Amino acid sequence: MTMRKDVEIVIENTNQKVHITPGLSLHDIARVFDIKLSHQILGAMVNNQLKELDYEIFTPKTIRFIDITHQAGMRMYQRSLFFLLQKAVRDIIPNSKVRIEHSVSRGFYCEIDGCNQSLELPLIFSICDRMREIVAADLPFRRDKVLTSDAVTIFQNAGYHDKAKLFISRPKLYTSVYYLNDISDYFFGSLVPSTGYLKVFDLVKYYDGMLLRTPKRFKPDEVEDLILQNKMFDIFQEYKDWVEILGVESVAAINKEVKNGNEGELIKISEALHEKKVASIADKIHSNADRIKVILIAGPSSSGKTTFAKRLAVHLKVNGLKPYNISLDNYFVNREDTPRDENGAFDFEALEALDINYFNNDLVKLLNGEEVDLPKFSFEQGKRFFDNTKLKIDNNGIILIEGIHALNPKLTPLIPNEKKFKIYVSALTSLSIDGVNRIPTTDNRLIRRIVRDFRYRGYSAFDTISRWESVRRGEEKYIFPFQEEADEMFNSALLLEFGILKRYAEPILQEVPSTHPEFDEAMRLLKFLSYFAPISDKEVPPTSIIREFLGGSTFSYK
Repeated sequence: MTMRKDVEIVIENTNQKVHITPGLSLHDIARVFDIKLSHQILGAMVNNQLKELDYEIFTPKTIRFIDITHQAGMRMYQRSLFFLLQKAVRDIIPNSKVRIEHSVSRGFYCEIDGCNQSLELPLIFSICDRMREIVAADLPFRRDKVLTSDAVTIFQNAGYHDKAKLFISRPKLYTSVYYLNDISDYFFGSLVPSTGYLKVFDLVKYYDGMLLRTPKRFKPDEVEDLILQNKMFDIFQEYKDWVEILGVESVAAINKEVKNGNEGELIKISEALHEKKVASIADKIHSNADRIKVILIAGPSSSGKTTFAKRLAVHLKVNGLKPYNISLDNYFVNREDTPRDENGAFDFEALEALDINYFNNDLVKLLNGEEVDLPKFSFEQGKRFFDNTKLKIDNNGIILIEGIHALNPKLTPLIPNEKKFKIYVSALTSLSIDGVNRIPTTDNRLIRRIVRDFRYRGYSAFDTISRWESVRRGEEKYIFPFQEEADEMFNSALLLEFGILKRYAEPILQEVPSTHPEFDEAMRLLKFLSYFAPISDKEVPPTSIIREFLGGSTFSYK
């Protein structure tokens, strides 16, 4: 009888190189070597790819255990909560199913299909109580790998028709099916080991549905603060209603349209919707042109706000107004006056990195009909300079200002509110992979940015992914708190953009080396894109927002 040779593993959390018996699970390894994290271990990165704790080790591996403070750990927790909610709803309302619509108000807005009673507080309390009972029972999440044809049958029998259609349209031999007692489901990614891990959550009434509240990432013993985002909710719902009217609210439905050769028509419809929205905003500004003199445009990274601003300028000109663009980049303070972050690095995204007084004095002069000598800023030298660029606003003139702080009232304190018109731009997709697996808006923007950074800034996908966490922190701090300040919101998401971006993004993502922690995120995005049928961009017009990232735009971005 041949003895099994021990396997050498590296545990990055403790910098240990140890030997184990082949077949030991990650859960057993954490227990044997007494691995302790700040919070409960949820999974592990094995050779820089996320694995569940029942994953068994048979060959040499590098292992890094993660908790909820890791972005992959938070996703595991959220997915598991979705399954927990699904189970509780099915227990309370047989033959029903939950739809996870979108992220809003620091939670997840959900509705229930097949519910013949009003979704009011008593019912929501019953569902929440049932969720807590299931958590107390500590039921395991079980995963089976089955033939995709069998998975299709399982989901059809369970009434998950969108899910079944997705796997029919995505040819894979095997599919992972998750079970929680008597119900089955599919999830785009890993789950925690059991319901006992899901002690922190809440469920509250929200509009016609309910809001599933999740833990704070860095204070996971507390649920996220409930911040009402009525305008954000309305824009999500508007897009959701629109895709339902078109019959393309899921990835499977889009893939079917592409297969039938209808992508050109859907591209035209998406672009027409954008054009209609931009024109409507321009008309609203024009109808109040006697008082509105400054347009402030903000949005997170890769939201398409630059192209939006250029398209808005065109429509303002059609309405007889003369837009003047002023770049906030030219109002940075000199480098030695730039604030620093908690790590001592220059914080160029802080509001204090801008010379607010100088900027406001220039605005006041311009609005009073005076001519100003516009500053320029040398990023190489870190200093302001002047090159004799003068600006004076005509009587029909209107100033456009685009930047991350544009909606922050502290940016323009000397300008009366009635003279300002504030616009928030973001890619707010309400598309769902299958009704439960939602498409995060951050993924939409990250894929856009990966393509743009590679094509126009010389950055690899590794570079972009490694910076993304920092970018997101800046957005949480400087942009998102002011979303509801907007007078108008513009949704820059395009119906078919994932299929279009897929052809550009996949080869870039495939270059991320497996030796880096960013490898798991690259693989996650590649898996996500694999659900979409590829679409040519030949019918995408040169004024489209997506051209800002793909190239081929008739607008200049210098």
